[in-house]
Order: sequence, then structure tokens, then C-alpha cells
Amino acid sequence: MNEVVGSLLGNLAFVLIALSYLVRDIFWLRSISIISSLAGIIYSYGALSEPLWINIIWNIVFIAVNAVWIAVILKERRSVNFTEEEKELYNTVFRTFSPVEFMKLIHIGKWKVAQPDEVLIVENQPTADMMLIYNGEVEVWVKNRKIATLKDGAFVGEMSFLTGNLPTATVKATKDTRYVAWSKEELRKLLNRNPSMWATLQGVLSTDLTKKLVVKNETVEAK
Repeated sequence: MNEVVGSLLGNLAFVLIALSYLVRDIFWLRSISIISSLAGIIYSYGALSEPLWINIIWNIVFIAVNAVWIAVILKERRSVNFTEEEKELYNTVFRTFSPVEFMKLIHIGKWKVAQPDEVLIVENQPTADMMLIYNGEVEVWVKNRKIATLKDGAFVGEMSFLTGNLPTATVKATKDTRYVAWSKEELRKLLNRNPSMWATLQGVLSTDLTKKLVVKNETVEAK
């Protein structure tokens, strides 16, 4: 193996390791780690004057461990079956979750339907649930002034869930609205058992908040 190819392989192994730290899906993280270990083995065997057996042996061990976990992940994913509604939510709102994580999340949620003018959240009053609108429409009111209209894919009550404070707005349905409700208590228990899901959910809620701010600004500018 010539020096240039050896150098490329050596650098490739470390680049792939760095890349794996940026990947959120555990399947791809482990897959990239295996490719990185393979590059490391080739480099340690052929690019040096003598094979570096310590590196080679440990990279083989890393490949074996990651291969076992990939098999476990694939088995878990094959066992996950979503309804059409759940698939739609997963592909649109929760695509940063792994299928198994989303299965755990949706399992503790309850599907409900709000009638027109039904109040889901009352300003400055405790609320037990965080909600996600699947199909329908709700209005957000602050001090008897409508500030926003939320539709499919929008969260309701997420800020009080994150901060632990009382809701700062009243939310009511304007038409038949199908939504998923998560008990805040049950949701916190789930996230405490699965710490990695906290960061993923916070990312989803941050995206939702950004969309709401854009809509709010557009509404203000239109007035």
C-alpha cells in the first residue's frame, strides 16, 4: 500500500468517527462506526512498516459489538407496527425519533376529539396534558385577545410542560379537532427512563415554536 493511500485511510477512519458523533440515529451511528473500524484495520495492517496488531484486534472487537447491536436494532424495528395515523405523525412531526422511541411515546398518548368551542386549556389554570393537533383547528387567546390559530401538527401546552409554569393562554377548538394528549406526569416518567429522548423531544418542540413565531409575525405584519 503506498503512502498516499495509507494516509487517506488513516484520516478516513478519524473523519468517520467524528461524523458518527453528529448522527442522531443510533443505527447509522453504529454503521458508520463499523466502516471507521474497517478503515482503521486496513490502515493498521497495510499502511505501516509492520501491522499494528493491537489496533487491529480492538477494531475487530468494536466491529463485532456494533454488528450485534445493529442486529438488535433491526429486530426491534421490524417488530414495530404503526397505524396509518401514527405513520403520518412519525413521518411529519417525529421523524427525528427512532421507530422504537416513537412507539414508546405514542403508546402513552391518548387519541381524543374536541368539539367546536371546547376549551382545551385555560389561561393561568393547571393543565394535566400536553397535546398535539392531528387534524382540526384551535384558537389561542391571551387576555380575551386572539393571538394565533393552530392547525395540524401544532403542539398545545408544551411550554407549561417544559417550564412547569401555568399556561399563559386559553386554547379552544373552532371545529371538530382530533388530537393526541400526553399526561405530563406519564411523559416525564417516560423521558426520565429514556434520557436521550429528552433532547430529541426538545428539538421537536423547538421546531414547533419556531413555526409558531413565524406565523405570529406574519399575522402581526398582515394587521
